[in-house]
Amino acid sequence: MSELLNADALTTADLLKLPPTVDVATAGRAMGICRDTAYMLVRSDAFPCKVIKAGARRYRVVTADLLRVLQVQAPADHSAGPAAP
Repeated sequence: MSELLNADALTTADLLKLPPTVDVATAGRAMGICRDTAYMLVRSDAFPCKVIKAGARRYRVVTADLLRVLQVQAPADHSAGPAAP
C-alpha cells in the first residue's frame, strides 16, 4: 500500500515531506507513471532512481535520489541567521 493514499499528483511540498525511502508506487506517482510501469522498470533494473531491495519481493526508492531526478531542491535553511562575510 502506498504511503500517500491521495491519487492526485504530488506537490513540491508533498515531496519534501516524504520519509527517507518510499514505496515504488509513491515514487512512480511522483514521476507521473503508473504503479505497474514503475514496478516493471524496477524489475528490469531501469528505474531512474536508486532502488533498495528490502526482502524477496519488496523494494524501496531512496527519496533523496527521487528528489534529485525530479530536480526538487529543499528550500535553504536560514534559521541559523545570516552567513558571515
